[in-house]
Amino acid sequence: MKLLRIGAPGEEVPAVLDADGTAYSLAGLTGDIDGAFLAGGGVERVRAALAAGSLPVVASAGVRRGAPVARPGKVVCVGLNYRDHAEETGAAVPARPVVFMKDPATIVGPDDEVLVPRGSTRTDYEVELAVVIGQRARYLADPAGAAACVAGYAVSNDVSEREFQLDFSPQWDLGKSCETFNPLGPWLVTPDEVPDPQALGLRLSVNGESRQDGSTARMIFDVPYLVWYLSQYMVLNPGDVINTGTPAGVALGRPDKPYLRAGDVVELSVDGLGTQRQTLADA
Repeated sequence: MKLLRIGAPGEEVPAVLDADGTAYSLAGLTGDIDGAFLAGGGVERVRAALAAGSLPVVASAGVRRGAPVARPGKVVCVGLNYRDHAEETGAAVPARPVVFMKDPATIVGPDDEVLVPRGSTRTDYEVELAVVIGQRARYLADPAGAAACVAGYAVSNDVSEREFQLDFSPQWDLGKSCETFNPLGPWLVTPDEVPDPQALGLRLSVNGESRQDGSTARMIFDVPYLVWYLSQYMVLNPGDVINTGTPAGVALGRPDKPYLRAGDVVELSVDGLGTQRQTLADA
Protein backbone atom coordinates (compact mmCIF):
# COMPACT_ATOMS: atom_id res chain seq x y z
CA MET A 1 0.00 0.00 0.00
CA LYS A 2 1.18 3.50 -0.85
CA LEU A 3 0.00 6.29 1.44
CA LEU A 4 0.46 9.92 0.44
CA ARG A 5 -0.63 13.46 1.23
CA ILE A 6 -1.60 15.74 -1.65
CA GLY A 7 -2.31 19.46 -1.84
CA ALA A 8 -0.78 22.81 -0.99
CA PRO A 9 1.51 23.12 2.06
CA GLY A 10 -0.60 22.98 5.20
CA GLU A 11 -3.66 21.85 3.24
CA GLU A 12 -2.64 18.29 2.31
CA VAL A 13 -5.35 15.65 1.97
CA PRO A 14 -4.45 12.11 3.09
CA ALA A 15 -4.81 9.57 0.30
CA VAL A 16 -3.92 6.07 -0.83
CA LEU A 17 -2.94 4.69 -4.23
CA ASP A 18 -4.39 1.41 -5.43
CA ALA A 19 -2.48 -1.08 -7.57
CA ASP A 20 -3.48 0.78 -10.73
CA GLY A 21 -2.24 4.14 -9.43
CA THR A 22 -5.69 5.60 -8.75
CA ALA A 23 -5.74 7.90 -5.72
CA TYR A 24 -8.50 7.72 -3.12
CA SER A 25 -9.15 10.28 -0.42
CA LEU A 26 -8.81 9.19 3.20
CA ALA A 27 -10.39 12.35 4.56
CA GLY A 28 -13.39 10.36 5.77
CA LEU A 29 -11.15 7.99 7.74
CA THR A 30 -8.54 10.30 9.22
CA GLY A 31 -7.59 13.93 9.46
CA ASP A 32 -4.02 13.14 8.45
CA ILE A 33 -1.34 10.48 8.10
CA ASP A 34 0.51 10.95 11.37
CA GLY A 35 1.66 9.06 14.43
CA ALA A 36 -1.85 8.69 15.85
CA PHE A 37 -3.13 7.26 12.56
CA LEU A 38 -0.25 4.79 12.27
CA ALA A 39 -0.47 3.61 15.89
CA GLY A 40 -4.26 3.44 15.95
CA GLY A 41 -4.85 0.85 13.26
CA GLY A 42 -5.16 3.39 10.45
CA VAL A 43 -3.46 1.22 7.85
CA GLU A 44 -5.83 -1.67 8.56
CA ARG A 45 -8.85 0.64 8.24
CA VAL A 46 -7.58 1.84 4.87
CA ARG A 47 -7.15 -1.73 3.64
CA ALA A 48 -10.70 -2.56 4.66
CA ALA A 49 -12.11 0.57 3.02
CA LEU A 50 -10.22 -0.14 -0.21
CA ALA A 51 -11.53 -3.69 -0.27
CA ALA A 52 -15.06 -2.44 0.30
CA GLY A 53 -14.77 0.16 -2.46
CA SER A 54 -16.01 2.88 -0.12
CA LEU A 55 -13.30 5.49 -0.70
CA PRO A 56 -13.88 8.43 -3.07
CA VAL A 57 -11.46 9.02 -5.94
CA VAL A 58 -9.37 12.17 -5.61
CA ALA A 59 -7.45 13.92 -8.39
CA SER A 60 -3.71 13.50 -7.95
CA ALA A 61 -2.13 14.06 -11.38
CA GLY A 62 -0.20 17.29 -11.39
CA VAL A 63 -1.09 18.00 -7.75
CA ARG A 64 1.68 18.75 -5.25
CA ARG A 65 2.63 15.90 -2.94
CA GLY A 66 3.56 16.71 0.61
CA ALA A 67 5.72 14.53 2.84
CA PRO A 68 3.74 11.31 3.35
CA VAL A 69 3.95 11.57 7.15
CA ALA A 70 2.75 14.70 8.93
CA ARG A 71 4.56 16.23 11.90
CA PRO A 72 7.06 13.52 12.87
CA GLY A 73 8.16 13.91 16.46
CA LYS A 74 11.78 13.41 15.55
CA VAL A 75 14.08 12.58 12.66
CA VAL A 76 16.90 10.27 13.70
CA CYS A 77 19.79 9.94 11.24
CA VAL A 78 22.50 7.34 10.87
CA GLY A 79 25.79 8.55 9.42
CA LEU A 80 28.49 6.62 7.59
CA ASN A 81 26.28 3.54 7.29
CA TYR A 82 27.69 2.49 3.91
CA ARG A 83 31.30 1.37 3.81
CA ASP A 84 31.97 3.09 0.47
CA HIS A 85 30.57 6.40 1.79
CA ALA A 86 32.73 6.25 4.91
CA GLU A 87 35.78 5.55 2.77
CA GLU A 88 35.09 8.39 0.31
CA THR A 89 34.83 10.91 3.16
CA GLY A 90 38.03 9.69 4.83
CA ALA A 91 36.17 8.49 7.92
CA ALA A 92 36.77 5.22 9.71
CA VAL A 93 34.17 2.52 9.16
CA PRO A 94 32.12 2.72 12.38
CA ALA A 95 31.96 -0.13 14.86
CA ARG A 96 28.64 1.22 16.19
CA PRO A 97 26.00 3.28 14.40
CA VAL A 98 26.80 6.99 14.16
CA VAL A 99 23.61 8.69 15.34
CA PHE A 100 22.54 12.32 15.10
CA MET A 101 19.26 14.22 15.10
CA LYS A 102 17.73 16.44 12.46
CA ASP A 103 15.12 19.13 13.06
CA PRO A 104 11.73 17.59 12.08
CA ALA A 105 10.75 20.95 10.57
CA THR A 106 13.25 20.25 7.76
CA ILE A 107 10.81 17.73 6.26
CA VAL A 108 9.13 18.98 3.07
CA GLY A 109 7.45 17.41 0.08
CA PRO A 110 9.44 15.27 -2.36
CA ASP A 111 9.37 17.85 -5.14
CA ASP A 112 9.41 21.02 -3.06
CA GLU A 113 12.09 23.65 -3.56
CA VAL A 114 15.26 23.18 -1.50
CA LEU A 115 16.89 26.34 -0.20
CA VAL A 116 20.65 26.88 -0.22
CA PRO A 117 21.32 28.52 3.18
CA ARG A 118 22.73 32.03 3.37
CA GLY A 119 26.52 31.86 3.48
CA SER A 120 26.59 28.30 2.19
CA THR A 121 29.32 27.11 -0.16
CA ARG A 122 29.03 23.35 0.45
CA THR A 123 25.39 22.28 0.22
CA ASP A 124 25.30 18.54 -0.47
CA TYR A 125 22.79 15.76 -1.27
CA GLU A 126 22.28 12.26 0.19
CA VAL A 127 19.76 9.76 -1.16
CA GLU A 128 18.57 7.52 1.69
CA LEU A 129 16.06 4.88 2.66
CA ALA A 130 13.80 6.32 5.36
CA VAL A 131 12.07 4.09 7.91
CA VAL A 132 8.83 5.36 9.46
CA ILE A 133 7.90 4.03 12.88
CA GLY A 134 4.35 2.74 13.37
CA GLN A 135 4.42 1.37 16.90
CA ARG A 136 6.32 2.50 19.98
CA ALA A 137 9.77 0.94 20.23
CA ARG A 138 11.38 0.97 23.68
CA TYR A 139 14.17 -1.39 24.76
CA LEU A 140 13.39 -3.97 22.09
CA ALA A 141 14.76 -7.36 23.11
CA ASP A 142 16.42 -8.04 19.77
CA PRO A 143 16.40 -6.91 16.12
CA ALA A 144 13.74 -9.50 15.30
CA GLY A 145 11.25 -7.35 17.18
CA ALA A 146 11.84 -4.35 14.91
CA ALA A 147 9.53 -5.48 12.10
CA ALA A 148 6.41 -5.01 14.23
CA CYS A 149 7.41 -1.39 14.87
CA VAL A 150 7.87 -0.33 11.22
CA ALA A 151 4.95 1.36 9.46
CA GLY A 152 6.74 1.62 6.15
CA TYR A 153 9.48 3.09 4.02
CA ALA A 154 10.07 6.21 1.96
CA VAL A 155 12.68 8.01 -0.14
CA SER A 156 14.61 10.65 1.79
CA ASN A 157 17.11 13.31 0.75
CA ASP A 158 19.28 14.11 3.78
CA VAL A 159 20.47 17.47 2.45
CA SER A 160 23.56 18.74 4.28
CA GLU A 161 25.73 21.84 4.46
CA ARG A 162 29.21 20.43 4.99
CA GLU A 163 30.96 23.55 6.28
CA PHE A 164 28.22 24.11 8.86
CA GLN A 165 28.24 20.39 9.70
CA LEU A 166 31.95 19.70 9.96
CA ASP A 167 33.72 23.02 10.58
CA PHE A 168 31.35 25.08 12.72
CA SER A 169 30.52 22.63 15.51
CA PRO A 170 31.74 19.31 16.94
CA GLN A 171 28.16 18.08 16.41
CA TRP A 172 26.52 17.76 13.00
CA ASP A 173 23.18 19.43 13.70
CA LEU A 174 23.99 22.87 12.25
CA GLY A 175 24.67 21.45 8.82
CA LYS A 176 21.72 19.05 8.87
CA SER A 177 18.86 21.18 10.18
CA CYS A 178 18.67 24.05 7.70
CA GLU A 179 15.30 24.97 6.23
CA THR A 180 13.90 22.46 3.64
CA PHE A 181 16.80 20.04 4.23
CA ASN A 182 14.77 16.82 4.26
CA PRO A 183 12.49 16.16 1.29
CA LEU A 184 10.52 12.98 2.04
CA GLY A 185 8.27 10.83 -0.15
CA PRO A 186 6.42 10.70 -2.52
CA TRP A 187 4.79 7.81 -0.65
CA LEU A 188 4.89 5.87 2.58
CA VAL A 189 5.10 2.30 1.30
CA THR A 190 3.92 -0.36 3.73
CA PRO A 191 6.21 -3.32 4.53
CA ASP A 192 4.12 -5.84 2.56
CA GLU A 193 5.31 -4.08 -0.61
CA VAL A 194 8.95 -4.02 0.57
CA PRO A 195 9.69 -7.66 1.39
CA ASP A 196 13.43 -7.00 1.79
CA PRO A 197 14.52 -3.46 2.69
CA GLN A 198 18.12 -4.63 2.26
CA ALA A 199 17.69 -5.25 -1.47
CA LEU A 200 16.80 -1.80 -2.79
CA GLY A 201 18.72 0.24 -5.33
CA LEU A 202 19.29 3.94 -4.57
CA ARG A 203 20.11 6.50 -7.25
CA LEU A 204 20.65 10.27 -7.40
CA SER A 205 21.55 12.65 -10.22
CA VAL A 206 22.36 16.36 -10.37
CA ASN A 207 21.35 18.19 -13.55
CA GLY A 208 20.94 14.82 -15.26
CA GLU A 209 24.40 13.53 -14.28
CA SER A 210 24.49 10.39 -12.15
CA ARG A 211 26.17 10.98 -8.79
CA GLN A 212 24.99 8.13 -6.55
CA ASP A 213 24.14 4.54 -7.52
CA GLY A 214 24.11 2.11 -4.62
CA SER A 215 22.13 -0.58 -2.83
CA THR A 216 20.80 -0.99 0.69
CA ALA A 217 22.47 -4.41 0.59
CA ARG A 218 25.69 -2.53 1.37
CA MET A 219 24.50 -1.01 4.63
CA ILE A 220 26.84 -1.70 7.53
CA PHE A 221 23.91 -1.85 9.98
CA ASP A 222 20.64 -3.09 8.53
CA VAL A 223 17.15 -1.78 9.25
CA PRO A 224 16.17 -4.25 12.02
CA TYR A 225 19.46 -3.66 13.81
CA LEU A 226 19.10 0.11 13.62
CA VAL A 227 15.56 0.10 15.03
CA TRP A 228 16.63 -2.24 17.84
CA TYR A 229 19.79 -0.25 18.55
CA LEU A 230 18.05 3.11 18.68
CA SER A 231 15.37 1.70 20.98
CA GLN A 232 18.07 1.04 23.59
CA TYR A 233 18.84 4.77 23.86
CA MET A 234 15.60 6.58 23.00
CA VAL A 235 11.92 5.83 22.66
CA LEU A 236 10.88 5.63 19.02
CA ASN A 237 7.30 6.84 18.67
CA PRO A 238 4.77 6.37 15.86
CA GLY A 239 5.46 8.81 13.06
CA ASP A 240 9.17 9.17 13.85
CA VAL A 241 11.50 8.95 10.84
CA ILE A 242 14.87 7.20 10.66
CA ASN A 243 17.23 8.17 7.83
CA THR A 244 19.41 5.10 7.41
CA GLY A 245 22.49 6.50 5.63
CA THR A 246 23.68 7.16 2.10
CA PRO A 247 25.94 5.33 -0.38
CA ALA A 248 29.05 6.81 -1.99
CA GLY A 249 28.94 9.66 -4.48
CA VAL A 250 28.16 12.73 -2.37
CA ALA A 251 29.91 15.98 -3.27
CA LEU A 252 31.92 15.80 -0.03
CA GLY A 253 33.66 12.71 -1.40
CA ARG A 254 33.93 13.94 -5.00
CA PRO A 255 36.39 16.85 -5.30
CA ASP A 256 35.86 16.67 -9.08
CA LYS A 257 32.16 17.54 -8.68
CA PRO A 258 30.68 20.86 -7.47
CA TYR A 259 28.42 21.30 -4.51
CA LEU A 260 24.81 22.30 -5.10
CA ARG A 261 23.92 25.82 -6.19
CA ALA A 262 20.73 27.72 -6.95
CA GLY A 263 19.20 26.44 -10.19
CA ASP A 264 20.54 22.90 -9.84
CA VAL A 265 18.03 20.08 -10.21
CA VAL A 266 18.39 16.98 -8.04
CA GLU A 267 16.53 13.76 -8.89
CA LEU A 268 16.60 10.70 -6.66
CA SER A 269 14.83 7.38 -6.30
CA VAL A 270 14.73 4.15 -4.34
CA ASP A 271 13.45 0.94 -5.92
CA GLY A 272 9.71 0.57 -5.34
CA LEU A 273 9.48 3.74 -3.25
CA GLY A 274 9.19 6.37 -5.96
CA THR A 275 11.13 9.37 -7.21
CA GLN A 276 11.84 12.91 -5.99
CA ARG A 277 12.83 15.99 -7.97
CA GLN A 278 14.00 19.23 -6.35
CA THR A 279 15.20 22.54 -7.74
CA LEU A 280 17.66 24.50 -5.59
CA ALA A 281 17.08 28.18 -4.81
CA ASP A 282 18.84 30.74 -2.62
CA ALA A 283 17.32 31.24 0.82
